[in-house]
Amino acid sequence: MVAFLLAVHILIAIALVCMVLLQRSEGGALGMGGGGTSGFLAGRATANLLTRATAILAAAFIITSLSLGKLATIQRTTPALTIEQPAPLPEPEAAPQAPAAPIAR
Repeated sequence: MVAFLLAVHILIAIALVCMVLLQRSEGGALGMGGGGTSGFLAGRATANLLTRATAILAAAFIITSLSLGKLATIQRTTPALTIEQPAPLPEPEAAPQAPAAPIAR
C-alpha cells in the first residue's frame, strides 16, 4: 500500500511541477515576459483551466503527503509480526531474608 501511494505521490508531484511551469507569468518580474497572446496556451479560459488543474493537483499532493505520513506512523508503532517466541519473563526475585539472629554460646 505504501509503495503504491508513494508512486502516485511522485506522479502527482511531477504533474504539479509541469502545471506550474505551463502557466504564464503575470508580472514578468525577471524580464522574461510572455509577450503576445498568440502562444500555445493563451486566453482566459485556458488560464482558468490551468489554475483549476493546479489547485486539484495541489490538493491531491497534500492528501497523499498526509496519508504517507500517517502510514509511516502506523508502521513505526505497530509491532512487526514475527515467528519467534516471545522472550520469557524474568523470574520474580526472592524476598530478601532477614539476617539470622546471633547464636548465643
